[in-house]
Amino acid sequence: MHALYPLFRPLLFAADPEVAHDIALSGLDAAARVGLAQLASPKLPQAPIEAMGLRFPNRVGLAAGLDKNAAHLPGLATLGFGFIEAGTVTPRAQPGNPRPRMFRLTSAEALVNRLGFNNDGVAAFVANVARAG
Repeated sequence: MHALYPLFRPLLFAADPEVAHDIALSGLDAAARVGLAQLASPKLPQAPIEAMGLRFPNRVGLAAGLDKNAAHLPGLATLGFGFIEAGTVTPRAQPGNPRPRMFRLTSAEALVNRLGFNNDGVAAFVANVARAG
């Protein structure tokens, strides 16, 4: 997918950062559904590691926060992570901090995230995990 980034970067940077986040995840979902994400993702060598009695295919994981509602697990799984943490989730849905809450620092190639705990609640989270298989 990294080879596609230069094509989509202008579109993503023209959008509000939070909208760009949603576009990117929705695009990944669509690409995974039709098999494009699997074809475009680099094939990573296996480098298994065991930690706390669990075996992971590699030591590179995705931290919680990117997919707060566990709504994009199949798409994210195509990227080769050794593990994926989903969330942050609360018992009930809540909106998080007021917008704007994501800010680009283009000169530092950084993004400031002040989303808060915006999420759809634990029931939706559990349903999304179950649907992902």
